[in-house]
Amino acid sequence: MTVSGVLGREREALGVVNRVAVLVVESRLDRVGRNLRIGVLALQGAFREHVEALRGLGAGVVEVRLPEELAGLDGLVIPGGESTTIVRLAELYGLDEAVRSFTGPVLGTCAGMIVVDREHLDLADLVVDRNAYGRQVSSFEADVELAGDAIPLRGVFIRAPRIRSLGADVEVLGEFEGDPVLVRDGRFLLASFHPELTDDRRVHELFLTMVEEASSVGSL
Repeated sequence: MTVSGVLGREREALGVVNRVAVLVVESRLDRVGRNLRIGVLALQGAFREHVEALRGLGAGVVEVRLPEELAGLDGLVIPGGESTTIVRLAELYGLDEAVRSFTGPVLGTCAGMIVVDREHLDLADLVVDRNAYGRQVSSFEADVELAGDAIPLRGVFIRAPRIRSLGADVEVLGEFEGDPVLVRDGRFLLASFHPELTDDRRVHELFLTMVEEASSVGSL
């Protein structure tokens, strides 16, 4: 078989795997997202893609730009973008302290993971190095191996941060080339990559499951 034939078969197989992953997520949509209000920090970065992903899973979504908009939310997403800009704008609008006071589950992706690490808002027990996988021109896609899931997750890495150190209680949920790129620290679900930029919604689904569990405990 020619090289082009082999590559064609590999692409076809990858497409089948991705379609299976999407179908698995879609088959579980009725279990997550219903009657939940999720805020997406909308100061800068890829917040619109998170809004679309969460609404596709049935959640009510609020774009958060002011501290008072966090009131009554069940969960919060801090999206990717430019971490320095996000932190500066959050401080300007008083959102840094509002986020510190927020007690619901938080999904932080790419820059969002940086924002909550020990060297910034100090909410999650990890330290992150900015742009460790390269600058914008070095952006790439790769499979993320998930713990307990045979189907890898396609990760989009754009100026992606690398986790330098993790606290003892932080759970590694996904790895790329042996490095942790998807982790959970209690109510924080954090990713080095951009799960909102693919059709695979497993990260958002897990986040909404965390929100549902936290809401159920809070209602007891």
